Amino acid sequence: MNTRIVDHPEFRLVGHAARVRLVRQGVNPHIQRHITALPTKEHLRLKALGNTEPSDLLTVSGDLGPDYAEGSELTHLHGVAASPDTPVPGGLYIIEVPAGRWVVIRTTGPHPQTLQKAWATAAAAWFPFNPWRLRPGPEIVAVLESTNDFSTATCELWLPVEPACTGTGRPGGPR
Repeated sequence: MNTRIVDHPEFRLVGHAARVRLVRQGVNPHIQRHITALPTKEHLRLKALGNTEPSDLLTVSGDLGPDYAEGSELTHLHGVAASPDTPVPGGLYIIEVPAGRWVVIRTTGPHPQTLQKAWATAAAAWFPFNPWRLRPGPEIVAVLESTNDFSTATCELWLPVEPACTGTGRPGGPR
C-alpha cells in the first residue's frame, strides 16, 4: 500500500452535508444524488474556499457507526478543507477538525472499486501490522485526478490515526 503518515494542524471541512446510507461496494447512489443535486456554481464556490490539504473537492464521511454496517447512516459532506481563520459564507456545514495525525493512502485505478479495496486492505492488513489505530474523526477522500466519467481515479484516503498501545501501555510495537 502506498501510505504516508501526516501531522496536520487544525483545519475545517466546509461544504454541503446530508445523512446517507453506507454502501460498501460500488457507487453510493445516496452520495451521488447529494453531489449531483448541487449546481455547478456551488462546486466552484466551494473550490474557492479550499486553502489547505487535503486539496480540491472532498468527499467526507463522519458520524459512522463503530461496526461500519452496510446500510447504516453516516453524515456525508461534499466540500473542501480550509484553515480555521477562513471566513465561511452562511448556509454551509462546518466540521472543526483538531490537529492530529493521519494515514494517507494513495490509490489509482477503477473508481470507486480501487478506493473501497484500499479501505478494506487497510483494515485487514495495514492496521494490524503497523503501530497505529483509528481515532475519532472524519474520513476524507480527495480525488486528485479522474477521467471525465470518474470510472478511473487517483485518490487519497485520509484516515485519522493515533499510536496504538501495546499491552505494556507504550505506544507502538506489535499488538
